[in-house]
Amino acid sequence: MYTDPFGAFRLRKVKGRDLSASWVLENPNSRDQPKSLETVEDSFQSLELREKDENRSKEDDVQFPNLLSMSPVKLKRQKMRQERINLRTAELLRQDKEADDQMVSAAIERSKSFDSTVKGKYSIWRRDYENLNSDSTLKLMRDQIIMAKAYANIAKTNNESNLYDSLMTQSRKSQRAVGEASSDAELPPRALEQAKAMGHILSMAKDKLYDCPVMERKFRAMLQSTEDNVNAQKKKSAFLIQLAAKTVPKPLHCLPLQLAVDYFLLGYHKREENSKEKLEDNSLYHYAIFSDNVLATSVVVNSTVLHAKEPEKHVFHVVTDKLNFAAMKMWFLVNPPAGATIKVENIDDFKWLNSSYCSVLRQLESARLKEYYFKANHPSSLALGSDNLKYRNPKYLSMLNHLRFYLPEVYPKLDKILFLDDDIVVQKDLTPLWSLDLQGMVNGAVETCKESFHRFDKYLNFTNPKISDNFDPNACGWAYGMNIFNLKEWKKRNITGIYHRWQDLNEDRTLWKLGSLPPGLITFYNLTYPLDRGWHVLGLGYDPALNQTEIENAAVIHYNGNYKPWLDLAIYKYRSYWSKYVMFDNPYLQNCNINE
Repeated sequence: MYTDPFGAFRLRKVKGRDLSASWVLENPNSRDQPKSLETVEDSFQSLELREKDENRSKEDDVQFPNLLSMSPVKLKRQKMRQERINLRTAELLRQDKEADDQMVSAAIERSKSFDSTVKGKYSIWRRDYENLNSDSTLKLMRDQIIMAKAYANIAKTNNESNLYDSLMTQSRKSQRAVGEASSDAELPPRALEQAKAMGHILSMAKDKLYDCPVMERKFRAMLQSTEDNVNAQKKKSAFLIQLAAKTVPKPLHCLPLQLAVDYFLLGYHKREENSKEKLEDNSLYHYAIFSDNVLATSVVVNSTVLHAKEPEKHVFHVVTDKLNFAAMKMWFLVNPPAGATIKVENIDDFKWLNSSYCSVLRQLESARLKEYYFKANHPSSLALGSDNLKYRNPKYLSMLNHLRFYLPEVYPKLDKILFLDDDIVVQKDLTPLWSLDLQGMVNGAVETCKESFHRFDKYLNFTNPKISDNFDPNACGWAYGMNIFNLKEWKKRNITGIYHRWQDLNEDRTLWKLGSLPPGLITFYNLTYPLDRGWHVLGLGYDPALNQTEIENAAVIHYNGNYKPWLDLAIYKYRSYWSKYVMFDNPYLQNCNINE
């Protein structure tokens, strides 16, 4: 009696001729007993030899079922042939392993040179994310699932329905057992038993279905299908990350609504403006912040004032849009920065900023650009991936993003101003920047090029002669986010006019994609003074492997990237640098459920 692969009990009659030559029967005169068995019984009287013969390997029994019927010469040839087959098999296995090792080494080398920033994301294959607790059982079960799927497909093709059902059943059980586990310690107690059960069914499937060329074709098909799925998931992931990064969370939507309502209901809109003397005093330290995010702007102001040695000498010029003007103004009226002066303005009040003067505003009103943003079948749609998707970011439609090129027009009385993005945190006194000698340059900024990264050829289209004839592709890029601008030198060199000229040349967007950094690199080409790297550390919004010491010693840290500190997407270990400057005990924040 025995059990077949599908659990059914079977009976089988065993005859003498079915037995191997190592068997010795008590009754040698049985009609099923081969004639030669008497000789065998006489020649194996010794118990020791008999036990040794009874333990002969199953492989020999299967390969040589009729040994006694063969002549010694044929028997010897058969054994030699089998030895050659075994040697050849071992050699092929060794060569196959060497080929696999070479492929793995090549893949590792390619992964080292992979540029994860192309997709606007950080790489998940850093050492920080290596799981040192991964163990053999989990890897075995994952391999078994792959093998089971391959054999199941072959079984289905061969109409082996029972075997197909068994393989798929075991595969589902193994998948449930593995779940989200990342090490053996996270597997359920019965996982090893499931691995053994899967191994049993795979062994039977191998005996019945294994064929090297068929398996090779099946694995190639599975690999191609998996790569296609991975690429599709990458595109979806890029889209969802962009969506999550640019969608305003409910608490951040609540905050400006609450502030705007109180601004009008409580009569704050009737209050008179403060004296303008400090706003135009060049002996003070002036900051420009252009933002529609009340919470983020408050962190920039709070962190700057907290580290300022003389807060009363610092003046903040905040410009926002019409939608957030009341909320921004209300926040700083009820939460004024200690000792510092702050002025909130509405960009819609700048009557000089119109389409007849501003190239970007004229382009934003064009039908071509509206089609670029709002037609789903445009080349930047999800179907073609994330390379162009990020350029459909709504911030590129906002003039707040381009107002940085009009600083002398916004602040005609000032000589120097420090521009700050709303996704930065100040950790040191910034006063020394105003006494810095820019050596005739207009812009003081931290350079971002490391080896070949973040140079001009990363941002500009050097296949266009307008770019290649005027700029060096290896010129070092620099960062927006903390920039000291000499406005007197700006006016002398007509920087805004240079900006307008290049924007007009790029109306068809063939020189660079949308955004403010590429035109900034062009406009301030050979007019940027490199600041010490300690002034400005970037990458907290996309790179989880930054040097912690550099972050802590930096004067300004910048959350550039999608993972802003006020979002759930934020990189957790960097969030505390930002959140410690948020006034979580503020009634407005508590009412909107903005918690630490």
